Amino acid sequence: MQYDVIVVGSGPGGYVAAIRAAQLGYKTAIVERENLGGICLNWGCIPTKALLKSAQVFEYISHAQDYGISVEGAKHDFEAIIKRSRGVADKMSKGIQFLMKKNKIDVLNGFGKLNAQKELEVTGADGTVNKYTAKHIVLATGARSRELPALPIDGKKIIGYREALTLPSQPKSMIVVGSGAIGVEFAYFYNSIGTEVTIVEFMDRIVPVEDADVSKELEKAFKKKGIKVMTSSSVEKADISGNGVKATVKTSKGEEILEADILLSAAGVATNIENIGLETLNITTEKGKVIVDPYYKTNVDGVYAIGDIVPGQALAHVAMKEAVICIENIAHKEGKFHHQPEVLDYNNVPGCTYCVPEVASVGMTEKAAKDAGYEIKVGKFPLSASGKASAAGATEGFVKVIFDAKYGEWLGTHMIGYNVTEIIAQTVASRKLETTYHEQLDVIFPHPTISEAVKDAIEVALGEAIHL
Repeated sequence: MQYDVIVVGSGPGGYVAAIRAAQLGYKTAIVERENLGGICLNWGCIPTKALLKSAQVFEYISHAQDYGISVEGAKHDFEAIIKRSRGVADKMSKGIQFLMKKNKIDVLNGFGKLNAQKELEVTGADGTVNKYTAKHIVLATGARSRELPALPIDGKKIIGYREALTLPSQPKSMIVVGSGAIGVEFAYFYNSIGTEVTIVEFMDRIVPVEDADVSKELEKAFKKKGIKVMTSSSVEKADISGNGVKATVKTSKGEEILEADILLSAAGVATNIENIGLETLNITTEKGKVIVDPYYKTNVDGVYAIGDIVPGQALAHVAMKEAVICIENIAHKEGKFHHQPEVLDYNNVPGCTYCVPEVASVGMTEKAAKDAGYEIKVGKFPLSASGKASAAGATEGFVKVIFDAKYGEWLGTHMIGYNVTEIIAQTVASRKLETTYHEQLDVIFPHPTISEAVKDAIEVALGEAIHL
């Protein structure tokens, strides 16, 4: 069968690309080997948020006394929490099915592989192979848990994020290797329901991509919750011959043996670029990524790549935007779309981590701004001084803003605390519109909110703090 556009992979990048292509009048198909919505929707972003919500509810109930409410005998049901999380994922996956039907997109179930230029073969679960042709083929095959040589995942004692979402019973203890978003979110979840958690991080601080002040604050909050944090440490080997896991951890002070029921490997992701026919067409790759132009075209005409398999942040919202840019550029060239889309500014991509306290950031860290040679104004407003945070009983954390002193350019925002993932978008939009700190102070922020802490932080940067 012939299509205008075939998208391989139905994660956030893939399904958005397919829908936008269909909206622009292209006959479109999408290839998916497992579940519509991909890893993010079925095994990542969405079900983890459901787990985290259960953890937060349990935390609230456990501290109900602090809010003048008496609750007795509160306990959690691990199986029910997992079941709810899977239910949320299933509902969202069915939502994608609906969107495919609504937009008249054909779903081709199976494993997609480039066979020749503009030709794709799809192998179904039963081994049946069908060939399809398309003028444009978009690769959006995503990524999976990166397997460390010392920690081969067996799915039982050494697990990845996927198994962490569906454990049959709650472990009494867990080692989490890696403290990026996946690691700290699972560490928070399991700790909140009573699992003894140890984080092992190779770098000298947790959430190492964040501003150093954020890392310090999160480590303090985690230790307060009873999570053990080991930085500048690495798991050299893991013995699974006994009942649980014995992990040999190399630290700056020597080797240490950690014992736990389960070890979660959360040390990043590896791209799914094997066996999809890249070699057949001599598509250029580098360090496990497909090389593309600013509009996501590969070195082969008619083949494009988006999402985790191309350079840039491996985030759902990045893949979604890349999808739209890619399709709209194709359509623009063919006279189906009125203008050439703007290329993606990877320096203005927000990152969010949904543990408690939440972490959100965009732009340069303080160190990066200094290293780049900027003279900077930095403002840091603690949420302990926020009326809304005090009323919510969530005063840990802060909002930190960084501006160029000379021209007032907003270089970055780094937040940790209650609901901060919901307010980072303001900085993203403002940076896109190139607003200065003076313009920001002319904006009226609602009171009392966490969002006004951004205004307060800007006032601190200018030496005009009112609430501090």
